[in-house]
Amino acid sequence: MKGTETARDHGGGEPLWRHFTMAGIIAALLIPFLFFQPFRLIEARLYDLLSVIAPPGPAQPGAILVAIDEPSIGEIGQRWPWSRETHAKLVESLRAAGAKVIAFDIVFADPSTEEADTAFAKALGPDVVLAADDVTTMLNQGVQVTRVSPLDPFLDAGAAAGVASVHLDGDAYLRRMPEMRDSFAGEALRLMGEPKPAAPEGALIQYIGPAYTYPRVSYYQALDPVNFLPPGFFKGQIVLVGLSLKQATSADIGTPDAFPTPFTLTTNTLTPGVEVQANILDNLRHGLYVLPVPRALMVILIIAGAFLAAAFSTKGATWRTGVSVVAVLAFFIIGAWALLRFGRVWAPPALPMAAALAVFGARFGLDYARERHLRRTVSEAFSRYLSPDLVAQLARDPSSLKLGGERRNLSILFCDVRGFTTLSEKLKDEPERLTTLINRLLDPLSEAVLAEGGTIDKYIGDCVMAFWNAPLPSPDHPLRAARAAMRMLEAVKVLNAELRQEQGEDAPRFAIGVGINTGDCVVGNVGSRWRYDYSVLGDTVNLASRLESLSKEYGVSIVLGPATAKALQEHFVLIELDRIAVKGRSEQSAIFTIVAPADQHQKDPALAELTELHPTLLDTIGAGKRAEALALVQHCQTLSPPLSTYYKKLMAKAAAIPE
Repeated sequence: MKGTETARDHGGGEPLWRHFTMAGIIAALLIPFLFFQPFRLIEARLYDLLSVIAPPGPAQPGAILVAIDEPSIGEIGQRWPWSRETHAKLVESLRAAGAKVIAFDIVFADPSTEEADTAFAKALGPDVVLAADDVTTMLNQGVQVTRVSPLDPFLDAGAAAGVASVHLDGDAYLRRMPEMRDSFAGEALRLMGEPKPAAPEGALIQYIGPAYTYPRVSYYQALDPVNFLPPGFFKGQIVLVGLSLKQATSADIGTPDAFPTPFTLTTNTLTPGVEVQANILDNLRHGLYVLPVPRALMVILIIAGAFLAAAFSTKGATWRTGVSVVAVLAFFIIGAWALLRFGRVWAPPALPMAAALAVFGARFGLDYARERHLRRTVSEAFSRYLSPDLVAQLARDPSSLKLGGERRNLSILFCDVRGFTTLSEKLKDEPERLTTLINRLLDPLSEAVLAEGGTIDKYIGDCVMAFWNAPLPSPDHPLRAARAAMRMLEAVKVLNAELRQEQGEDAPRFAIGVGINTGDCVVGNVGSRWRYDYSVLGDTVNLASRLESLSKEYGVSIVLGPATAKALQEHFVLIELDRIAVKGRSEQSAIFTIVAPADQHQKDPALAELTELHPTLLDTIGAGKRAEALALVQHCQTLSPPLSTYYKKLMAKAAAIPE
């Protein structure tokens, strides 16, 4: 059997292959999302969130920014675009301040005045990069890409052209590295004497920080660094010149050259385009850009996520499974960040996490459905033994049903069918009819127990055993047991009438005897590890069974134990039947029967007289007063005809007294 145990989980008893088959199905359903473009935006947002946590950066920023900002527009006193003579002065000023490379993130594609263009061309040289732009146009025939380059005189003057075009993702965020060899940042590095290859296809920008992380000065300050800036501020540096406006200052400028980046989520600010180029430059120079893992590897990660969750949930849904959920999700998130931070690799955790969550969710869902089914099954099973109200209470509070044994004061009822052996002999050739008859009898007897909130312990042939005050408390359990007995007697009368109407005078006539006893018992799951029942044990049970058998001997329908009678004396008119020896006790215990409800005591003079004379009768018999006992027996018999059989027994007992 060891092989069977290893092939199954010990929580739900299901074969392990079902867990992993479920995980495989979930992984297969999620893999197509890798190629679903809108879902990639979710992966991109996760990249934004993780890439801004402790981002790597060079010891020294790779460029200084000269910002065409609002203060510069005010100081220079010109509307944009400024005269190229002003840009020529900037080049000369920066060169004189020791700048090694000067790169304009401005496309000078259209001529201005001849004088201004000539002045700018004279200032240019092999240490200057001018921005070019790739314009993409959607045509019916396809996509047309047009290169917009600086004017030829500027290039003839020795300036280099670098493509400053960037490509936004579907959510308008700027994350992707430029892939062209002659990129703006790449050309600036080349002129610096540090040529770098273009980033691989699909590489992502690792931003050093939010907007305004790089050292920057205003354009007007760079025009006069001697008066505005520390000595040697630009010496040996790459200087990037570009717009850094918070909003457009005129219609000629158009929209500000600024983009949302991963840091926009945390700072709510846009990053100027010239600073984006500085980030791209450092990404190329230090190899900081991030490479997404291949889609094939993502497929493996999704499968791994699903199977990892399946391995952690084989024992079913418990609090440990909840901890496992958190651990698996943390593993993928922290693992993705660690790969990003230290390996410069981006493995989006969204789908592996979704696969793990889906498996955990399916596990929880299946366990919940199984639990609901189990509760329904248990409720249906208990509803055959308990009243619907008790079943509903147990369903709401399962802790009320304690497994194992516990000591509790209970009322035990045994009900046996009189003459069943004779009836069985009579119908031995008609077993189906016998079964039908006994079922018709047991059904209302059981209903009487359930109607009073009792628990049916078992059926022993034609005998019903029931108890009260377990599994749920019932403070008035002796009264409920007695009421159930009265209901049983009435149910037998109704059944006899139905049978007589159906089958005539030859129909079988049922009679029952009931024994009720109250006392301490052990109640709980009793049996073996293969099969057990919720049952009761103890002398109280044995005495209840004995009382039921005595009901036939004493000729009454109900026999009560002493504790039960004491609890019922305010609800019923009781008479003592006799005193019997009880196992484990030296003195005898009185047994009683129910004569009538308590409210009839004052209404029926005969009943009142009977309750006064009956104790005297028992004392007379006990004292051996034969003549007096016989007279009292005859009188009591006339007062209560239903007890005639019992009084005949007393008559014989009195007659046996020596004269």
